[in-house]
Amino acid sequence: KDPQEIPQAWVLYKEVQRYYDHGMRVPDDITIIFCDDNWQNIRRVPPGNELNRKGGYGFYFHLDYVGLPRNYKWLNTVQLPKIWEQLNIAYSYGIHQIWILNVGDIKPLEIPIEYFFHMAWNPRLQLLQDSMEYLKLWATREFGTNFASDIAKITAQYFKFNSRRKPELLDPTTYSVINFNEADQVLNEWQSIQQKAEHIYRQLPEQYQDAYYQLVLYPVCASANLNQLYITVAKNHLYARQGRQTANYLANLASEFFEYDSKLTDLYHRLGNGKWKHIMKQTHIGYTGWQQPPTNIMPKVQLISPPPCASPAVSVQGSENLWTNSLTPAILPNIDFLYDQQRYIDIINRGTMPFQFHVTINSPWLHLSQTNGWVTNEVRLWVNVDWPLAPTGIGTSSIVISPSFGSPVNVLVSTFKPETTKPITIAGFYEYAPPSGFISIEATNYSKNVSPHFIKWKEIPDFGHTGSGMTPLPLTTNSFTPAVDSPHLEYLFYSFSTGKVSTVLYIAPTLNFLPNKPLRIGVSLDNHSPHIITILPEHYEALDSNTDWQETVKNNYRKIISHHTINHPGEHKLLIWMVDP
Repeated sequence: KDPQEIPQAWVLYKEVQRYYDHGMRVPDDITIIFCDDNWQNIRRVPPGNELNRKGGYGFYFHLDYVGLPRNYKWLNTVQLPKIWEQLNIAYSYGIHQIWILNVGDIKPLEIPIEYFFHMAWNPRLQLLQDSMEYLKLWATREFGTNFASDIAKITAQYFKFNSRRKPELLDPTTYSVINFNEADQVLNEWQSIQQKAEHIYRQLPEQYQDAYYQLVLYPVCASANLNQLYITVAKNHLYARQGRQTANYLANLASEFFEYDSKLTDLYHRLGNGKWKHIMKQTHIGYTGWQQPPTNIMPKVQLISPPPCASPAVSVQGSENLWTNSLTPAILPNIDFLYDQQRYIDIINRGTMPFQFHVTINSPWLHLSQTNGWVTNEVRLWVNVDWPLAPTGIGTSSIVISPSFGSPVNVLVSTFKPETTKPITIAGFYEYAPPSGFISIEATNYSKNVSPHFIKWKEIPDFGHTGSGMTPLPLTTNSFTPAVDSPHLEYLFYSFSTGKVSTVLYIAPTLNFLPNKPLRIGVSLDNHSPHIITILPEHYEALDSNTDWQETVKNNYRKIISHHTINHPGEHKLLIWMVDP
């Protein structure tokens, strides 16, 4: 048979792409299949002058993977908007012949697999650009109309939360139990959708319950439980270092979460008279390297032996230190009126004998949730500010905690209330911490979207760790020059100080997929000249030997940093310029 009549393909997987990049070519009738980096990031698209090959081009995409930096095989960790974004790149640049999906275990990946098929059948279907509407239609088909909208939201959120850090990559250090209540916020998000998912399960007709458990309830509950396990272990480690009696309670609680994982799996395997028995036996707890452990492994916890006496100490939010006297004051994170944060102080008993305490405050604008009482294990005091009474500018206050046994501890509290009475633009979350601080703004919270040409920054709904993402579309266009003709986004913010600042952009872990062309972006403040940033070096390779690539895909983002100067207090604008599509 004529070889040209036999379908053939050359798959440029991992290091094989080097041959193509160095000029190796195959006969025109053989389909060239480009690949992602095994972590949903396309590595290369075909040159524009070679699109008319008889064999055309294909794309190989992963929902499941075995290899560095870590296997991911348990549950879905890929957002539907991410699938759309990557397949849209492939289709826009002429990859039309073959699309291949690495599906792993089909059962836990039913939804993204079906979405991939719909995208392959009609890549320009408008519905696919709105993943929430797509999921709503899916939920209606599977479970009826009554709860379709809520099921769609729960499913999208579970995809988003698991995409931040794949479950196999989680450990007790993933989310901070010290800074910004990060770990507790993560738990609150998981617990919120778990409660909603459980409520719907109880209301669903019996005919839908098995499928709902498999497709929605199990992945939500099991993922929430896994995060609860690791964060509880993280708190156990911290509290053990601090000598808190609560460390022992958390050690036992962590063991319960570990056991609950097995109970959830066992229930899955019993549904439908064991129809899907063993399908969820994939190990996912206790990874220490890229390969899966043979069985789930309980994370190590720490136990303490408290002394048989009262042993007072004070801990404050944002620090893992303890204070037992006033030689050095404890310092709470600053409280500012823009976000009106609530801060906390923990009074800890590291011994077994209870003690009393009382608190004195030297400022009328500070209020505590409790000013005296008994401490058996620990007591948390919440600190609030009465802003009408607070001084303008920076205010400093002192809280003195006096235990009945031991020395008093002094806690310093700084507040900030601006002198201006003008309305202040709040585009994001502000944290004022003189002499340095930060402003965090969601990508979609722009004040202007400027498009001098047909190309425009457009929202990808629900894309990324939080909120949604922005990307310039259409993709197949020329590069632009910032501050001359480039589409750009403007973000207003207010600064109370001057000096050097850094901007940090969180972008998807994109690769240099355009042949012989970098990916660049521009950043500027106010009317200053834009900084043109090349996102990746010219010969950057997404291979196992590249530790930067490994860290980027673990985090599922890349940080782009530039440095600027704020010359005056007041309103300013941050501009993000499209350079390359």
